[in-house]
Amino acid sequence: MNEVPRELQWAEAFVALADTLLDDFDIIDFLHVLAEHCVTLLHVTAAGVMIADHEGRLRVTASSTERAGLLELFDLQNDEGPGLDCYTQGTAVSVAGSASLTSTAGGLVSQPRLAQPVFGRS
Repeated sequence: MNEVPRELQWAEAFVALADTLLDDFDIIDFLHVLAEHCVTLLHVTAAGVMIADHEGRLRVTASSTERAGLLELFDLQNDEGPGLDCYTQGTAVSVAGSASLTSTAGGLVSQPRLAQPVFGRS
């Protein structure tokens, strides 16, 4: 099977993102497409987008998978995690452990287990 050249993958991503800017622009759709392309282009298992409001509070906005969105939400609810570290430090954050979800009496909590992608701030 022939692999698509990296430059073509980037071009396809930009075309797909530009297509979302046409009729009936939807920012959530745009950010979801962006997260999905980050997975492919950056060779990570999942990606998410958090946006800071005017007071600097982060909000989960889009993710490539439902699990990634839940993990971002847990970061915000617990006021800790790689997404928050990335935002507050302004640098990429590498995490040695992927979070899995465990059910507890208080609800779901994330627990590090395997490898997670590097988080970056742009």
